[in-house]
Amino acid sequence: MADLFGDDTPPPKAPEPPAADRPLADRLRPRSLEEVVGQGHLLAADAPLGRMVAAGRLASLILWGPPGCGKTTIARLLAAGTDLAFEPLSAVFSGVADLRKVFEAARARRRTGRGTLLFVDEIHRFNRAQQDGFLPYVEDGTVVLVGATTENPSFELNAALLSRCHVLVLNRLDGAALEALLERAEAGLGRALPLSEGGRAALKAMADGDGRSLLSMVEQVVAASGEGEELGPAELTRIVQRRAPVYDKDREGHYNLISALHKSLRGSDPDAGLYWMARMLDGGEDPAYLLRRLTRFAVEDVGLADPGALTQAIAAWEAYDRLGSPEGDLAIAQLVVYLATAPKSVGVYRAHKRAGKAARQTGSLMPPAHILNAPTGLMKDLGYGAGYAYDPDTEDGFSGQDYFPEEMGRQTFYEPVERGFEREIKKRLAYWEGLRTKKRDGAAE
Repeated sequence: MADLFGDDTPPPKAPEPPAADRPLADRLRPRSLEEVVGQGHLLAADAPLGRMVAAGRLASLILWGPPGCGKTTIARLLAAGTDLAFEPLSAVFSGVADLRKVFEAARARRRTGRGTLLFVDEIHRFNRAQQDGFLPYVEDGTVVLVGATTENPSFELNAALLSRCHVLVLNRLDGAALEALLERAEAGLGRALPLSEGGRAALKAMADGDGRSLLSMVEQVVAASGEGEELGPAELTRIVQRRAPVYDKDREGHYNLISALHKSLRGSDPDAGLYWMARMLDGGEDPAYLLRRLTRFAVEDVGLADPGALTQAIAAWEAYDRLGSPEGDLAIAQLVVYLATAPKSVGVYRAHKRAGKAARQTGSLMPPAHILNAPTGLMKDLGYGAGYAYDPDTEDGFSGQDYFPEEMGRQTFYEPVERGFEREIKKRLAYWEGLRTKKRDGAAE
């Protein structure tokens, strides 16, 4: 890059920080494509990038994948593997002037017989006009463009630029890839990580497929753990996640009374519920707070055992807003009686909790391809929407297809009770499960 400085003197290099002061992710950065984990579908000898490197000819590429999957590392190693000068830019911090300098340097370098790999991180952040600026330099071979993006290229990049680049999809790092990184970290640190088996699994789950995040958390674990200490999931959470601050409970009576009201309604005692409601209103409680908690009760403790509970809660809230106090207090009292005497079910509440836990454990798993929309040609080529069955057009109005991520398998979160309207919901779910089993067994024959 001598010509960027106007003479032949190489720019001075900043001194490298001591290895111990560099982030672990930087210290363990792969030195060859063989060391990159989790992307064998692109880097194997018979895979697209493997074949390009073997041939010594690299096409312009868009690397599309989640954070921490190795996009920058792969680009750097591709340049080394094909003897191209590596020019990195970030679309966040760079503009037209920076691009012009890189293109001028690439032209000068090309006259000496050497090519340039221009790596643009977060290329989707360049606007359409800036993206168009790449086209002549990509077309005439001045640069081999490798763009990295976490966003769908179909929506974020110009069609003209996409047509000149191969779009390669990188995977989020799976459990095996994350385990390989943990083992590499242990080798680099010269010690085993102070984690129990459960703690090790929890650390990988918390990384959510991001190798850089995983190694950052490893540093926190090593720095915070004591001699001979072994961390399980609970201890790990305290170290690598900041807990929310404890809520100020200086109004103990306030919380005692709302707890009494809530539990009276859950116990189907309208008289006790009315008493505690009256105590709170007489004590100067904000009616809006009461109505918010009662609405929450309608969806948490009554749920689909009586779908009308939520309607009654919203109606009472609106009535109070129109009437004010004291007339509107009667709307609150009516809601208290309705909720206390309604059938109860926490089926939806528990289903929500179970689904949330599964979502945290599984992270960013992709939906199955057959239920993804494919508004662009690229997405259709990737298999989006292939094989989707439109349920209303099936014989039973039910296709029985699986809508969970393929790596996850079917799960049951919602378990309706034999009370109120949920009794009918339970019958429907059983009917659909029977159809699903019948279709599955028929397909297997």
